[in-house]
Amino acid sequence: MAPTTVLITGANRGLGEGLLQRYLAKPDHIVIAANRNPAHPTSQALFDLPTAQGSRLIVVKWDASVDQDAFDAVTELQEKHGIHYLDIVIANAGINEICPTVADLKLDTLRSHMATNVYGFLATYQATRPLLQKSSKEPIFAPMGSTAGCLENQPPITNAAYGPTKAAVNWFTIRINAENDWLNAFVLIPGWVQTELGDRGARELGLEKAFITVKESCDGMINVLADTTKEKHGGKMLAWNGDICPW
Repeated sequence: MAPTTVLITGANRGLGEGLLQRYLAKPDHIVIAANRNPAHPTSQALFDLPTAQGSRLIVVKWDASVDQDAFDAVTELQEKHGIHYLDIVIANAGINEICPTVADLKLDTLRSHMATNVYGFLATYQATRPLLQKSSKEPIFAPMGSTAGCLENQPPITNAAYGPTKAAVNWFTIRINAENDWLNAFVLIPGWVQTELGDRGARELGLEKAFITVKESCDGMINVLADTTKEKHGGKMLAWNGDICPW
């Protein structure tokens, strides 16, 4: 049986690294860690992670803020590493550097968040789509989302740089799922997780830390990704615990 091939952007820390660890621990998986600097110590440390029989790790340069990087990385995967199909793509790379009000939002700040969170996400989809189409399974395209991008159920916090980018990701993912009858595309919500970004947001609200550990979130998301089908979840926003979230 052909190995399951998984590509995760932003995979050298936080949730991306947590998901990568879990896939590497499964037998017969090729796991691709896509991040800005494969030579960075956090990238090189990924090669020390426990790896199940028949599984292997590939690290490839993929800067989500550089449009061409996604396409160059896919070419490298094919020509250098012999990757000719993808079964799962998790578009995890993103930034949330500041949480201003709309009145205080600088246009350059919005542009930088859009470059990584929206344009980088779109480049990831467009670059990986041909390889997803070659999967022998029902392939999955799952961007990492956030309830910060909700409209009707928008959290009551200032988040004018990050929130609109996640709203755009929601819109595009619904369309991606509708435009490809062979692809299961859905937004994956990790919850309010105890990462650097999650805890920073918690402190801004007067809390000590976020509510969910990285382990809880990643364990849940792995189960969701293993159980999902297009019929059940395509074009929806799916939480780490399997709940379908309202927009």
